[in-house]
Amino acid sequence: MAAHIRGVLLAAGYSRRFGSNKLLQPLPSGSPQAGVPIALAAARHLIDALPDSIAVVRPRAQRLGKMLRDAGYKTTVCKNAAEGMGVSLAAGVRAAHEAGGWVIALADMPFVRPDSIRVVAKALSEGAAIAAPAYRGARGHPVGFARRFLEELSALRGDAGARDVLKQHPDWITLYDVDDPGVLRDIDQPSDLEG
Repeated sequence: MAAHIRGVLLAAGYSRRFGSNKLLQPLPSGSPQAGVPIALAAARHLIDALPDSIAVVRPRAQRLGKMLRDAGYKTTVCKNAAEGMGVSLAAGVRAAHEAGGWVIALADMPFVRPDSIRVVAKALSEGAAIAAPAYRGARGHPVGFARRFLEELSALRGDAGARDVLKQHPDWITLYDVDDPGVLRDIDQPSDLEG
């Protein structure tokens, strides 16, 4: 039986560079999901690929939490989300600790296609230790981790996310080519929504 892979949507950031809560910002006209909040677009793509996904939100993010629950997510509140992405990633993995692996998706990446997420999940279920999509040679998101990384991921701190885990295990990372520029495109500031 294939390992049960769960999606973990990291939606606990504070949008400091954006200037307002970017996750609630609607995608611009001309976008395939014009008018849909950034986080909801990312959430829909992840849950389309991995229906048993959870979302990590920060305290007092009631509107975002409700929006994600309405989209089919179980949510977990990361009380110390202000400490950085590593802390919220650890909270998400702990909340889904029974999984055989995790696909870690970012709520500020609304253009990742569900098929790219499925490629990562399939790689994990077929035995990859760490799997990531690549577009034109560049490693993108989401990144998938096998169960063997439960302790390392659960102990993450700071704002580096899983970067340290990837640095410690470069030989275990397998890249999968996808024809999806969305795997490289995150939204950090308002100008990132253009084009």
